[in-house]
Amino acid sequence: MSRLFPDVFRNPAIRASMIAIFTFGMAGAMTAPYRSIVGIRELGLSDGLYSFLAFASAAVNVVISVLLGNLADRLGEYRSAMIGACIFGIAGYGMVYAFPSAPVFVISALLPLPIYGALNSLLFANARAAMQGMSRDDMVTANSGVRAMISLSWVLIPGITGLLLSGASSMLPAYLFAAISCLLCQSIILFALPKRAATEIATIDHLSYFGALRRVISPRISAHIIGVALITSTLHLNDALLPLIATGAAHGALSDVGILVGIVALLEIVFIIVWSRIARDAGQITALAAGTIVYAAFLGLLGFASQPWHLYALTLLAGIGAAAIISIPITYLQDLIADRPGLGSALISVNVFASAGIGALVFAAGTYVTGYSGTAMLSAVTGLSGITILGLLQRPNAVAPADAELR
Repeated sequence: MSRLFPDVFRNPAIRASMIAIFTFGMAGAMTAPYRSIVGIRELGLSDGLYSFLAFASAAVNVVISVLLGNLADRLGEYRSAMIGACIFGIAGYGMVYAFPSAPVFVISALLPLPIYGALNSLLFANARAAMQGMSRDDMVTANSGVRAMISLSWVLIPGITGLLLSGASSMLPAYLFAAISCLLCQSIILFALPKRAATEIATIDHLSYFGALRRVISPRISAHIIGVALITSTLHLNDALLPLIATGAAHGALSDVGILVGIVALLEIVFIIVWSRIARDAGQITALAAGTIVYAAFLGLLGFASQPWHLYALTLLAGIGAAAIISIPITYLQDLIADRPGLGSALISVNVFASAGIGALVFAAGTYVTGYSGTAMLSAVTGLSGITILGLLQRPNAVAPADAELR
């Protein structure tokens, strides 16, 4: 039994963080599939305004994640910031449901929901702080377990939400469900997450807010983030390409897309734990390189898919590769600023933003030059270029580890 459930998961803080991040993932899984429907079709936003809003919301989330992470490091505890983020989540989702209009949707997307989105990195930061004194192997295992809970929420919740709203005239109740999940998450943080004394995790010296932002964009850290973002951009590219290829070149149906996504998400949960074991034995970079190669193979073969069964046959490669790409970089990014769990974990949000931007550029360039199938092959090259950069950074004469900057 202990082989299936490592001892690290007996830590109360790790267990509570896993449950809390599951409820955090619930809110996104309930609303993300219907966000464009609510914003554009039900509330009347234009396509251009919706696209700009998505970009602006992501940018605000990055800044807020860095600022809140630095604030939590300065305070020496993460509960206050997490509770505050949950309040904004309750307000952000609740106001869209209670006062459905285009202006309210825009305000919600630009302020309360990006603040709530920072809870993701704060939960990882809290878990990281609870890992003090653990071995590197246990840290990788714990982070993998926490990340797996987000995938689990995406396996379970979209289908349940769709079932509850089947036949409904509006998708707005999904925002009410999300507000309730934020309230549940706040309850877990308040009553289940063990309290830690501030002196246990307080950093020796403080960074100003501008100092924290400068630290994040410094060349030492940026080089690593670019490498990781090139790899994780393949996930964004697949999100855009799979539906288009499935209903186009592969001659499938929209129902196939939902089934394929569910299968891959389920495989991710299994293989996240497998990759954590491989990373313990072979090292993070070696494991990430292997996972990236597997996912690049999937993307390359996706470009040749011409029948629905081709896509189903590729789900195993997709699940194996995606599990490595969504889990291993978490610890890698945190290690870039290892002396500050909050700021280091904020790099997760920075990476999401950077990888989404890279993915958008590759998609635009690829579809301009070639079709969707060709863009899938270009995506594979993008991921391989990222792991090449990280490999070069591991050389003895390469950029020094970022967390040594202020030591």
